[in-house]
Amino acid sequence: MQQTFLDLVRNTRDTVGYHPDIVWGNLQTPEYAAAMLRLVVDFHEIPADIEAGVAARTARAQYIGQGGRTYHVLLGEQALLTNIGGADVMRGQLRRLLDATALSGLSLGIIPARARLQIYPGDGFSVFDDRRAEVEGFRGAETITDPARLAVFRKAFGLLQSSALYGQDARDLITRVLAAT
Repeated sequence: MQQTFLDLVRNTRDTVGYHPDIVWGNLQTPEYAAAMLRLVVDFHEIPADIEAGVAARTARAQYIGQGGRTYHVLLGEQALLTNIGGADVMRGQLRRLLDATALSGLSLGIIPARARLQIYPGDGFSVFDDRRAEVEGFRGAETITDPARLAVFRKAFGLLQSSALYGQDARDLITRVLAAT
C-alpha cells in the first residue's frame, strides 16, 4: 500500500492535503511513520511489513521541491499534540516540521486549536492534481475521482486554509508545542 502511494506522489504535480490530527505522511520521520504503521497493522490485524512501509512512506519526502511539484498542506494543531510513539518520537517529528516550514515547493499551514473555523473540520484528505482524493480513517482509505466530489474537497481546503497560520507564526506554534513535549 505504501509503495502505491509512493508511485502516486511520484506522478503528481500538485498536492493539496489537510490532516487534522496526525502529521502528513510525506513529512513523517521514520520513527513516527513506524509508530503510525504499527497502530494501523495492529488495529486492522494485517500482516506487518513495517520496515518496507516506513521506507516507502519516508521516500515520498524526496519529491518536495523537485520537478516543479507544489504541496499545500494544512495540519490541525492536534496533529502536533497527538502522541504517536512517545515523547522522543514526537520531539523528533516536531523538529522535522520546523525544518519543513522552509522547504521549497511546500506551503505548510497549522490551524490553531482555538482558531475560528469556516467549516466543520471533518476527515483528513489529500487531493492529487485535482483528479483524485484520498480520504483515510478507521474504515481504511477511500479514493474519490468524481469531479463534483473533488470540488467539495477543494472548497473545504480553501475554507480551512483561511484559519491557518503560516511562516513564522506556524513556526512559533510548533516551537511552543515542542517546548512542552
